[in-house]
Amino acid sequence: MNPAWALLRLASPQLPIGGYSYSQGLEMAVEQTRVIDPPTARRWISDQLLLNLARFEAPLLLAHCTAAANDDWAALLQLCEQHRASRETRELHQESRQMGYSLQQLLNGLPELDGPARDFLAQRPEPHLALGWALAARAWQISPQDALAAWLWSWLENQLAVLMKTMPLGQQAAQRLTSELLPLLQQAQQNASNIAPHHYGSATFGLSLACMAHERQYSRLFRS
Repeated sequence: MNPAWALLRLASPQLPIGGYSYSQGLEMAVEQTRVIDPPTARRWISDQLLLNLARFEAPLLLAHCTAAANDDWAALLQLCEQHRASRETRELHQESRQMGYSLQQLLNGLPELDGPARDFLAQRPEPHLALGWALAARAWQISPQDALAAWLWSWLENQLAVLMKTMPLGQQAAQRLTSELLPLLQQAQQNASNIAPHHYGSATFGLSLACMAHERQYSRLFRS
């Protein structure tokens, strides 16, 4: 079977985990006029990619995928606890928990998930997104690097969808912005792949403040 099918399936916005419901603070950035046009959108997304995802979220997810692929359940359990403790705001915690729960429900109904992975997932009362993503990659025989690429692509695609819904940004402008951001997406993957575990970490105060403010935004389209 063509391995691209599994990769496209994992990265697809049709994956029923509710990723389209979340903006990760971007809606509040638009509300506060920090993001008002393609150049400011590019800066916001670029900072997210290189200062946040590449330094912490992406290497942590890659570590989940590697542990799951290697049957290293003890390491995977430790990574799960690290991921759960790293959620800085209620919105980010709820987002990870809800999407992880949706992935758990999806995987439990699929025949591809093997016994050890199914048993490990059953023992997690509140699975998070990184764990579900790693076990989906294992079930569909997607390499950790490809699983990371799929996750980064789905994140970028969702951010662009948020922009098209919250500010005057058409589909062609979104595609031009995609062309500008793809090299940074590649750089984020490379940085995440090369960072040592003891260097994981980021200090994205602007993102945390945006997410906390978004909890009380008067009118909003997204849950975070």
